[in-house]
Amino acid sequence: MIRSIPGFSRLARFFDLFEEFAMLVLTLCVTAVALLGLVHVLYAVISMIATARLTPTDPVILQGLFGLCFTVLIALEFKHSILVQPETPSHSLVRMRSVLLIGMMATVRKFIVLDLNGVNVMEMLALSASVLALGIVYWLMRGRKPGQHPSEKTISAQEN
Repeated sequence: MIRSIPGFSRLARFFDLFEEFAMLVLTLCVTAVALLGLVHVLYAVISMIATARLTPTDPVILQGLFGLCFTVLIALEFKHSILVQPETPSHSLVRMRSVLLIGMMATVRKFIVLDLNGVNVMEMLALSASVLALGIVYWLMRGRKPGQHPSEKTISAQEN
């Protein structure tokens, strides 16, 4: 019905071009952030090695390094979720899974850099609940195919 509106196809093509342009700009921005993050990680590791401060037994140093690494990984996963092609049959499902993974990675990063000496119990409970909720939703989506109703099970989902 909506396709019968005069000029709809031309307007739809305009929005498709806008979406491609926006994805290109976002990809370039996220790539720049990931590149700067990677340079920052390399600089931190090299400066710690040069000053002999890189001690693998110091949890504060490891928390900082792992936090930097997770930041780069989150940026790369975000870039990957932007680059999903709309022509692929499962692009919306792939994007949903990517968003869930990014949320889990960001929450796990928060757990890694969390200072346990000054931790607030409610903050810890909220972070734990968010990881659990994201994990449950990801688990529920793992066997779905595009266009499939959630109550229908695939053979691969039954085997898992």
